[in-house]
Parts: sequence; C-alpha cells; structure tokens
Amino acid sequence: MTDEAADPPVEAAAEPAEPAEPAEPAEPAGPAGPVALGVVRTPTGHAGVDAHLARLADADHLAADGHVEVYEDVHQGLREALTALDAPPVPGPYENRS
Repeated sequence: MTDEAADPPVEAAAEPAEPAEPAEPAEPAGPAGPVALGVVRTPTGHAGVDAHLARLADADHLAADGHVEVYEDVHQGLREALTALDAPPVPGPYENRS
C-alpha cells in the first residue's frame, strides 16, 4: 500500500446549453372591451325580483366603472322588494267592515 493520494478523476466539462432565443415581445392588443361573464340567472318566480335580476345583464356591456350604477340600482330594487314583504297587507275594499 502506498500513502500517496490518488488524483481525483477529472470530469469532462459539460458544454454550456445554448441560450434560448428571446421570445418576440407581444404587441399590445389594446384595451379589451367588456365581456359578458355568462352568469346564469335562475328565475325566482317573483316578477319584481326577476326584473331586477335581469337588469344585471346591463352590466355585461359596460366597462367596470359603469357596473356600480347598475349594481346600486338592482340592490335598491331588491331592498324595496324585501321591505314590501314586511309591510302589513292592505285591506281590500270590503274587508274593512265594522
């Protein structure tokens, strides 16, 4: 046995990978127009509520800053419909007998 240290094997240097060609910069397509979300509105059976929910479709054709007006209008209409449910029934013409 010898006390000499063996030289470590020399590995072949890996060839450098070719750099990927830079992708062509995408040309901006410009601002995208409003796109309908395609949300399905299931009828509730209450004509007033269904009319307000149908109004939400108006927001599909507006830019985002125009949505607020539609949403506030629908919200107000739905609140009025809910408030009407809490109102006492109005007596008919012949129900107020003494």
